[in-house]
Amino acid sequence: MLRTQVYLTKKERDGLDNVASATGRKQSELIREAIDRFLDSSEERHREIALREAAGLWRDRHDLPDFSDTRRSWDRN
Repeated sequence: MLRTQVYLTKKERDGLDNVASATGRKQSELIREAIDRFLDSSEERHREIALREAAGLWRDRHDLPDFSDTRRSWDRN
């Protein structure tokens, strides 16, 4: 692990201290957990944005084959 110094407001520090006392966990544990949750949700948002931007990407392409016909040709009758 790498040591990192973070400045907190008094309200943030008091709240963190209260949660740590109530749960019996260390403040550093709580901070790492919060950062992990933030990073996970951020990664999920980036994935959703990329998918939304890719939707309809080939909509205006006219140089591609008709995929429905191509797919039907693969069917076994």
